[in-house]
Amino acid sequence: MRSSLEVCDLARGRTRVLWETDDLIEAPNWHPDGWLLVNRDGRLLRVPLDGGEVAVIDSGIAQACNNDHGFSPDGAWIYASSHVDKLSTLYRIPVAGGAAEQIVRDVPSYWHGVSPDGAEIAYCARRGERYEICVQQEQEVQLTGRLGDEGHNDGPDYSADGEWIWFNSDRSGQAQIWRMRRDGSDVQRMVTSDTVDWFPHPSPDGRHVLYLAYPGGTLYHPRDLNVTLRIMPQGGGESVPVLTLFGGQGSINVPCWAPDGRSFAFVRYAPSVD
Repeated sequence: MRSSLEVCDLARGRTRVLWETDDLIEAPNWHPDGWLLVNRDGRLLRVPLDGGEVAVIDSGIAQACNNDHGFSPDGAWIYASSHVDKLSTLYRIPVAGGAAEQIVRDVPSYWHGVSPDGAEIAYCARRGERYEICVQQEQEVQLTGRLGDEGHNDGPDYSADGEWIWFNSDRSGQAQIWRMRRDGSDVQRMVTSDTVDWFPHPSPDGRHVLYLAYPGGTLYHPRDLNVTLRIMPQGGGESVPVLTLFGGQGSINVPCWAPDGRSFAFVRYAPSVD
């Protein structure tokens, strides 16, 4: 077994395995109708919560999807990042499958979040020398790096009330969890720790923020390390560990909460065998 797709029930403090596979799968999203989306070998997969058959979703020309994908708030669309000539760009695909429409012109760009009102998407994009946080409604707006070197910024996701964008940034020396207003103002550091912290995901019920904590000194966000999933209050405060697992890249790259905010999905890995 290489990948184990699991669900964590916060109230019960328990996890359950949905699907184990020898393949590498990544980045679960939770559809409002109660199924999970993951990627494998460049394709998007629909995984039932009841243990039914796993199915490939027709993604049109987006045949090299990476681990940055998710749903529109109404569940009608999939936003997916797929590589073209080795650079990632963003597409919108009907949730039942079909033609993929490119929605961001510049590359590379990696989708990470959509506002609760569905009005804009947030993504990580290399613009100039560094990766920055951008949003797009009718056109792209760069939120970070406008005032000079603000480090590497990644993993944007929206708070439940739509007022904040949470993200990770190494502007303080190593990746930590930050938030800012949707226009890029009022930037606040939300976590100060010895760990290297990535991919904050606010829960839909407005209570928690889930994020991935690597050991101190870790560079970027690799796979196949002992990592910890931690939660903190969405209004700010101390974080607590939820799970320690062998994982990292691919475990929770994108929004993974159940619509009621009581559970989240993640991927646990086993060491690869050469």
